[in-house]
Amino acid sequence: MIEIYLFVNPIGKKCLTIERRVIELIDQCDLKIQLRLVPIMNLKTISEFMKRIGGSEKDLHLRKDLSQEIYSSALDVKAAQLQGKKRGRDFLIALQQAVGEENKPYSKKLAIQLFTQIGGDLEMFLEDRRSEFANEAFLADQQIANEMEITLHPSAVIYNYDGDCDAGVRIEGCDTILHILNTYNTPDLLVAFLKSQSKNTSFKRVPPESHLSLI
Repeated sequence: MIEIYLFVNPIGKKCLTIERRVIELIDQCDLKIQLRLVPIMNLKTISEFMKRIGGSEKDLHLRKDLSQEIYSSALDVKAAQLQGKKRGRDFLIALQQAVGEENKPYSKKLAIQLFTQIGGDLEMFLEDRRSEFANEAFLADQQIANEMEITLHPSAVIYNYDGDCDAGVRIEGCDTILHILNTYNTPDLLVAFLKSQSKNTSFKRVPPESHLSLI
């Protein structure tokens, strides 16, 4: 079994591109692949996102607004995930599409509208959204990201539990993740890649600006 931790910005357009490609690969591969979508937020990811949208790192007002939006949307995602992985995934994709692709401003009203559209239990969603449990789940995600030394979104950590090594391969950055998903796009190629990385074999075809490491 292969397990993929995908660390994402819950309102990020580039993260949505990666999620769609990962889901497409899972649907195509005759492999048991478990996908865990993890919304994260830290000082470095906020700074990187500000640059990506053309903002200045010195713009404290923008930083505060983005931090609040990402935190609030991450709680939305955690509440949605409490109704099942598929519900959480569908909501996350709908939210990223609305905010990241369609440039709709994030708001709690938008989150409610999107959750209703995907057919979730709205009353339960609102109750979970206000609960301390959702905040604790968010903090647990940040702890996982910290332990795996995740500093960018999107980032992925992939484990191959069929091998003899329990180390995970960490892949950081949109271009690098897409490169690997597009290059190792069959079950045999993907498993061979993970095995080669677990043996610390050099990987020559990763773009020079990429981040790939064993954890």
